[in-house]
Amino acid sequence: MSGLVIIGVTVWTVLWKHHYVSLLSTTNYAIGTYSLLAAGLLAVLGGILGCCGVWREQRALLLGYTFILLFVFLLEAIVGGLAYLYETQIELELQTSLNSTFMEQYGVSERQTEAIDRMQQEFGCCGAVRFEDWRHSVWLRSRRKDLIRPTEGRLVPDSCCISVTPRCGRSDRPSNIPYTGCIYKMADDLKHHLILLGAIGLGICVIQVFGMILSCCLYVKLKNVLD
Repeated sequence: MSGLVIIGVTVWTVLWKHHYVSLLSTTNYAIGTYSLLAAGLLAVLGGILGCCGVWREQRALLLGYTFILLFVFLLEAIVGGLAYLYETQIELELQTSLNSTFMEQYGVSERQTEAIDRMQQEFGCCGAVRFEDWRHSVWLRSRRKDLIRPTEGRLVPDSCCISVTPRCGRSDRPSNIPYTGCIYKMADDLKHHLILLGAIGLGICVIQVFGMILSCCLYVKLKNVLD
């Protein structure tokens, strides 16, 4: 059951929270999420193995179950601890990297362009730190014809607009776009989610300890019975 809980949370993270991973300068967030997903899958596998061991009274299966739980415990504890550690560093990472990503990759990289557009619409923000950031972007200053999002007279991307319509980015007045940058809401969102992942990793790993103790007791009991 603990494995299914972890799988559910991590799958939700991958499907709904990983749209912005390409905007981060490190892979710590993605690695932590997929490591926790692996721990959940192993916990489910271990649970099935443990049930088979009890049903068939096979000590070898119980021993394998115990070692799987030990590995899952270590993986969950490490990921949980790293999630809390990374939570304290995420804002600094965004401050040093997010602005350059906005300025250099928008209109150039399709994946990051889509992530930036999605972020600006979801968080109701414009630019990394402030809306004026777009004035110094490669997207606005470049005269290339092969940009993913041609400027066509826009001052900001259409995704900045409070009400998104074609070419609405031609106006950067406060009635049309928010003046708040995305870094603040993104940092808060990632912090809250890292705290959630850390709590799940550290909290559920305690369950594995009880599982290992009980399986060891049953292993010894079966040894006495079979002998």
